[in-house]
Amino acid sequence: MPANSQQQHDRRRRRTYRLLAAAAGLATLGALAAAVPGTASASDRYPGGGHFPSRYQDVQLLSFNDLHGNLEPPSGSSGRVTELQADGTTKTIDAGGVEYLATHLREARKGNPYSITAAGGDMVGASPLISGLFHDEPTIETLNKLDLDVTSVGNHEFDEGAQELARLQNGGCHPTAGCSTDEEFQGADFPYLAANVLNEKTARPLLKPYWVWKKRDVKVGFIGVTLEGTPNIVSADGVKGLTFKDEVETINKYAKVLQRQGVKSIVALIHEGGFPASSSYNYNCDSPGAGAGISGPIVDIAKNISPSVDALVTGHTHTAYACTIPDPSGKPRTVTSAASFGRLYTDTTLTYDRWTGDIVRTAVKSANHVVTRTVPKATDMTELISKWNTLAAPIGNRPIGYISADIPNTGTESPMGDLIADAQFAYGKSLDPETDLALMNPGGVRAGLTYAAKGSEGDGVVTYAEGFTVQPFANTVNLQNFTGTQLIQVLKEQVSGPNAAAPKILQPSSGLTYTLDLTKTGADRVVADSVKLNGTAIDPSATYRVATNSFLAGGGDGFPTLALGTDDLVGTDDLTALEQYLTANSSAANPLAPPATGRITVVQ
Repeated sequence: MPANSQQQHDRRRRRTYRLLAAAAGLATLGALAAAVPGTASASDRYPGGGHFPSRYQDVQLLSFNDLHGNLEPPSGSSGRVTELQADGTTKTIDAGGVEYLATHLREARKGNPYSITAAGGDMVGASPLISGLFHDEPTIETLNKLDLDVTSVGNHEFDEGAQELARLQNGGCHPTAGCSTDEEFQGADFPYLAANVLNEKTARPLLKPYWVWKKRDVKVGFIGVTLEGTPNIVSADGVKGLTFKDEVETINKYAKVLQRQGVKSIVALIHEGGFPASSSYNYNCDSPGAGAGISGPIVDIAKNISPSVDALVTGHTHTAYACTIPDPSGKPRTVTSAASFGRLYTDTTLTYDRWTGDIVRTAVKSANHVVTRTVPKATDMTELISKWNTLAAPIGNRPIGYISADIPNTGTESPMGDLIADAQFAYGKSLDPETDLALMNPGGVRAGLTYAAKGSEGDGVVTYAEGFTVQPFANTVNLQNFTGTQLIQVLKEQVSGPNAAAPKILQPSSGLTYTLDLTKTGADRVVADSVKLNGTAIDPSATYRVATNSFLAGGGDGFPTLALGTDDLVGTDDLTALEQYLTANSSAANPLAPPATGRITVVQ
């Protein structure tokens, strides 16, 4: 077989041996120690070799989440993290890129014979062109090379539906696009866990609900779930035929299953997260007390998951934290998240007690670490990126527009969000001159545009690949009619119902203005009589023609009123609409300036 294939075969064989090999359990008897030793290192020699291993064994858990196919270093703010300094100031650090992530993980594993690498979902989906163009096969190949042991599914694993997720797990060529290369796609070396995702017909989990890591006499079980609200944030086709169950009930159910199998050390991989009070990755979210500096869905989840679960690796919110949130018995339990896009990884020490088979909770330590770009690049990752970039280049390098400065996707109302809304509004008017406005969901704006050249295209040039990174979902631009009353209700749904705890502020096209009063609660945060179109108050009984993407038009992201529109007209995909707008409104001599925000007046 070819050298590369032989290397892959050998790696898989070694990996299988590592995962399945387990020595006979110890027959050690004795009273429980009163306290955990200061160090938990152990001899790897067993009774036959002349030594008993020590009672306590440090197990290293390396974790990350929400990679989203970002193989190359993310650009702009998506490729930076904020670090809190000792004097209270902050500094920004460039971070991310799998060439660097591989180096950091490999260095972290040195000297840790008991090391596990796990992830919290959204490894794929909403990916840049280098991965998204090939249905995320490059990302799976990358994760195999990173020696990822296990991951939960996230909501984006369902972007192309259950059958495509199964293909990513098991391999095979794409059913319509075919094989991306001369070799058939092999699938993931690691298991995807989906304990709370059930087939509607069989009521059985879509994928494995749990998995057990073993090395000699040490066993650690992993349960993987995605957020119960996945159907609200994924297209209907992506979750067709599936049921998503409560995260807490599911984890508690399978924790009992693992315990009955003799697995007492348990980690939950949860694609749901929280919001720390600071954006600095090293912020102490346990000050002034355990978990005091974090809010959001993960707090209630953590407080209700069985104490038999020893640690929670989370994701989804793209934030960074390493907190201890009390379990139902009041005992502190580690809850972590490593932001997104491969900018951080978490290193957690789980101290395993060989006498009880459980984790000594008081000895658990965890911290996030920056994937800096000052370390050597991993050459195998460089080769992988080069291979896929070569295949993507004929499509990705094509210029589609010109900008005069960075157009970021940050803020309640972002310049990039406004630009996309303007592009969809312009496209909508080309389909139907009666189009009045456009609304864009913030979660669909995956990145901003940067002025600095990424490759050889030149500063200010926007390539198709860069546009794809911003809008990778291939949603269509849809037109619908709504009454003025419905339009105001849509705006209220940004901050009420499913979006009350974590508002999703729609990005408005030029001409739509209103006030968002964040000092109030729920729907009252949208000041209804401030909503105007081109300076004129919205007429509750009038009809307005609204452009949105197909995801929103189906009521996605917690906007049920957007599913009630009439006189639907389906247009081209949203990236084409953005490309047409950039082409029509920019040139090398007259580049497009970032849109000025201020369509939404925010009161805080």
